[in-house]
Amino acid sequence: MTSQSMTPRRPKGLIAAIRSIAIALAVAGLGGLATASSVSTWYAGLNKPVFNPPNAVFGPVWTTLFVLMAIAAWRVWRPATLGGARRMALTFYVVQLALNLAWSLIFFGLRQPGLALGEVVLLLASVVATAVLFWRIDRPAGLMMVPYATWVTFASLLNFEIWRLN
Repeated sequence: MTSQSMTPRRPKGLIAAIRSIAIALAVAGLGGLATASSVSTWYAGLNKPVFNPPNAVFGPVWTTLFVLMAIAAWRVWRPATLGGARRMALTFYVVQLALNLAWSLIFFGLRQPGLALGEVVLLLASVVATAVLFWRIDRPAGLMMVPYATWVTFASLLNFEIWRLN
């Protein structure tokens, strides 16, 4: 037995999975920077609906959702035989990541709930499209996008109510 055969092998694609998670969390971190600058000041002074969760809920929920979507994207990235369908699904994934970041920048950075409301509609549509495209390639990946789509639906309602109340 050679020393090479005794060396444990990394699971195929582990580095790619870690890279996918790191990219998603980097986007989340950039959004978090825009958010942090307004949460204890501007956002604290807004009228909010009764169903507004405590601020401490948002970080863990968003982190979990970003990790799930990154794993879903990694699952879609893995098959080498899907060419155009895979490229389209991953393009939608990148678009929804960019829209997610843009929402944080608009809502918290620019402090524009009305403009953010229009943007979050685009975000939700792109998340749903991404989920459908992922589902067609890898059903677990599509299912991993469902909690994210559900949360963005909730965030859209919350955004609407904050805009309406203020």
